[in-house]
Amino acid sequence: MNMDEQQIIELYRAVNQAMVAKDIDKLDRILADGMHLIHMTGYDQTKDEWFAQIRSEQMRYYSTKEENIKDIKIEGNKASFIGQSRVDARIYGSRHTWRLQVKNFFEKRNGEWIIVRQEASTY
Repeated sequence: MNMDEQQIIELYRAVNQAMVAKDIDKLDRILADGMHLIHMTGYDQTKDEWFAQIRSEQMRYYSTKEENIKDIKIEGNKASFIGQSRVDARIYGSRHTWRLQVKNFFEKRNGEWIIVRQEASTY
């Protein structure tokens, strides 16, 4: 595994850890300002709206357990991969453990990788 692959995988893991810790400051550093999260329902959520829902605990993440990382692609200053994890969360009042698959999209800006988009589904 090369350095770029290691860096983007670590960013994904850091997002998962920060979600559980409700560490909005860390999430803000990892996720691009214009980042969008596409939920498994198809809802397109901005970073700021997602942060507000984490703060208010409309979305409360209890744990994540990584199961697989696949389809890593790096082309110049863009990258993507799919991460699969079991996520224990309470979303809008309903708590469940989801088998969550997230396609992550990255850009390298000023020499640093940042997440610009995430698309969630189940597996």
